[in-house]
Amino acid sequence: MKAITYRGYGTPDDLDFGDVPEPKLGPDSVLVRVRAAAVNPVDWKIQAGYLDSVLDTVFPVVPGWDVAGVVERVGGGVSEFAPGDEVIGYVREDFVSRGTFAEYVAAPVRTLARKPANLSFEEAAGLPLAGLTAYQALVRHLRIAEGETLLVHAAAGGVGLLAAQLARAFGVRVIGTASERNHDYLRALGVVPVTYGEGLAGRVRALAPEGVDAVLDLVGGVLEDSAALLAPGGRLASIVDAEVTALGGSYVFVRPDTADLTALTELAERGALSVEVAAVFPLEKAAEALRLSMEGHTRGKIAISVG
Repeated sequence: MKAITYRGYGTPDDLDFGDVPEPKLGPDSVLVRVRAAAVNPVDWKIQAGYLDSVLDTVFPVVPGWDVAGVVERVGGGVSEFAPGDEVIGYVREDFVSRGTFAEYVAAPVRTLARKPANLSFEEAAGLPLAGLTAYQALVRHLRIAEGETLLVHAAAGGVGLLAAQLARAFGVRVIGTASERNHDYLRALGVVPVTYGEGLAGRVRALAPEGVDAVLDLVGGVLEDSAALLAPGGRLASIVDAEVTALGGSYVFVRPDTADLTALTELAERGALSVEVAAVFPLEKAAEALRLSMEGHTRGKIAISVG
């Protein structure tokens, strides 16, 4: 099969496109014919070696954790899926090696759920990691409730857009930091946008004089200012800064979860959740996709089309 690989830590310049063996299918896994994958910042961070102290790496590595595709065949212990099923997955294992930037991926069933019928494969591929991050941050860590006010930092990013839509679906008022060029887009989602930079705290206080009930940090470097904006009893969570725990908040590291992924599928099919796809690259151009991600200015998700 065709796949993207790298044989040591480095940069997108070190990615290769070529033939690799089809992955073996374990008893609790599903072989997925990949229709689309999605790029996440963690993909190039892993390649750079930033997660070496956390995850074992078995070279050569096929990068990618997000997938949307069609079940080709199932392992002997699998009853949840059948050949022909359309699925999405956050295919993270306890080591780095067998990713989704390939024509096929062997995905443990715990990482998969049914694909939303109303999303394209490219849109659906952008849902698992970012959507699960947003969902688990809001539901498990911030315990957001109807009628509350949530501040989302980097609300126009891949996770931010999904977090904002989820919060709105839960009946929450959302204030979102974003660059001016994304303000109209956020308003269309029911988000109250505010600009970054000096005076941010004052702009948020003008919108929420008593403080906000919760803050979701998706950008980093804003913890102290965010804590000062909380109303009494407010909650703080971050996906980028583990120091949030020193302020009584929660550090969020997303985990695969079929039930949570199924909830996202159902929300998407109800029309409460959409995925903004900023750009689509063919598999052989994956290096260009990662370089675009590294620039850090993309609204929504970057997808890789396969096959």
